[in-house]
Amino acid sequence: MRRTALATLTLAAALVGTQPASAQTPKGWEPAPSAPWDVGAGVRCDFPVHGEPVVDEVVRRVLSTYPDGSVRRVAYKGDLVVRVTNTETGASYDADASGSAVVEHRPDGSQRWAVHGPVLVGVGQDQGSLPRGLYLVDGVYTMEISPTGYKSVRLLHGTTDDLCGRID
Repeated sequence: MRRTALATLTLAAALVGTQPASAQTPKGWEPAPSAPWDVGAGVRCDFPVHGEPVVDEVVRRVLSTYPDGSVRRVAYKGDLVVRVTNTETGASYDADASGSAVVEHRPDGSQRWAVHGPVLVGVGQDQGSLPRGLYLVDGVYTMEISPTGYKSVRLLHGTTDDLCGRID
């Protein structure tokens, strides 16, 4: 079973949205709305975190499929701003995650992301090349996600912004 791109991102979750994509969706593209999400203390940050899209105009386009009809490669683009909140203190930060990506879904459940611009990436303890946390990764980079969920981020040019630190 292949995980959808947005489900993985917001683990980074499967973001299903508060605002639908524009009624003027380009031909061949379809809305890819995001859902609010919650993670407990210690999962990403030392405290519980809630994420909720405040702007969500993400669209997706299937680029190729496997013979069984399941998605092989899909492109994502569009404006996405997620309000990330420390639910213990109420501190929040509006993270602009409006990057674009082409995601390859592999038969073993792994994924390869080719990304340009900012994307929200959650990493569990010992589950990535970045330490446990919640990041806004911006720039030009790739991310490999293993079938077990291990995330390996390879920045060609870019930055990582520790959102846990912003809302601590």
